[in-house]
Amino acid sequence: MRSAATILRMSAFEQALILSGPTACGKSALALDLCERIGGEIVALDSMTVYRGMDIGTAKPSSADRARVPHHLLDVLDPWESLTVAGWLERAEAACTDITVRGLRPIFVGGTPFYLKALLHGLFPGPPADVGLRANLEADADRDGNAALHARLAAVDAKTAARLHPNDVRRVVRALEVHALTGKPISEWQQTWDTVSFSATPQAAPPPARIPAVKLELPRETLYDRINRRVTAMLDAGWMDEVRQLKELPQPLSREARQALGYREMLEYIDNGGDWDETVNRIRIHTRQFAKRQLTWFRHMPVCVPVDANAPDAADRVRKAWDAAIMSP
Repeated sequence: MRSAATILRMSAFEQALILSGPTACGKSALALDLCERIGGEIVALDSMTVYRGMDIGTAKPSSADRARVPHHLLDVLDPWESLTVAGWLERAEAACTDITVRGLRPIFVGGTPFYLKALLHGLFPGPPADVGLRANLEADADRDGNAALHARLAAVDAKTAARLHPNDVRRVVRALEVHALTGKPISEWQQTWDTVSFSATPQAAPPPARIPAVKLELPRETLYDRINRRVTAMLDAGWMDEVRQLKELPQPLSREARQALGYREMLEYIDNGGDWDETVNRIRIHTRQFAKRQLTWFRHMPVCVPVDANAPDAADRVRKAWDAAIMSP
C-alpha cells in the first residue's frame, strides 16, 4: 500500500507529458507550439540548463521564448554547484505541482538520459556516497587520467563502461563506488530498477507516475548536420565570451558543469592554447558522439513513442501519441 507521501508525489506528476529526443533535434521549438495549443508550461529535462551563466553553450531558451511560455528548472544553480538525479526529481515535483494547481499541464522537454529514466522507471539511489572512497577515486582520475579510471570500470562493469564516456568522471566514479560498496555492478542494480516492481525492490523509489513520453527522431545525417551548424551558431553568438566570464567567477566550475558539451574543450583552449579550428572540430565530434549515446539510451526506452521531427504535422503526431498513451490501460 502506498504511503500518503507517495500518493502526493504521484499526483504531482500525473498530468505531466514528456517530449524528448537527441540534442539539436528540434524539441524546444516544437514544445513552444505544443504548450500554446494545450495550455502547458515547460519543465527543463536537462542537466546543464540548471546552471546560471551557461546560456549559449547549453542552448538555453531565449528571453523571448520564456516570455512566450513559462519555463521551469532553468538557472537554479550556480555553476560551481552540483545536482543529483534525486535532487532534480524533487525540484521537478515542485515545478509540476506549481503548474498543475494553476490548471495547466507540465511538459518535460529535454534529453538528459538519467533524468528521463528517473521519470519513466523511478529512482535507483543505490548506496549512499562514501566521501573518502569518492575522493580517492577522483584523485586517481586526476593523477592517472580519465581513461585509466574508465579502464578500471570496464574491468568490473563492461556494460556501464560501454555507455559512459571516459571524461564523464562523475558517473564513472559513481559506478566504481557502487561496485566497491555492494560487490555488484551498477548495471545490475539498474536492470533491477527497470524491470522489477517497487514492492519487490525496496532499494528503488517508484516511478513518479505513468507519464506519456514521445521521442523526436531524425535521420542520422540530418541530425549531425544540425549539430555542426548549431555549434557554429553558438560560437557566432559569443559562446567563447561566455566561457571566459565563467572563468572569472569566484569559484571554479563543478565537475558536473564542466561536463557540459563544448565547455571543457573551450576551457582547455583558454588555459593551454592550441589550434582553434581543431578545438571547434572536437566540440562538433563530441556533441555528435553524445547524440549517438542518447540514441542508444532511447533504444532501451520502448515506452518513448517515436515521432518524425521533420514531419509537417509533427505537433499533431506528438499530441496523438500522448493521447494514445493516456487512454491505454
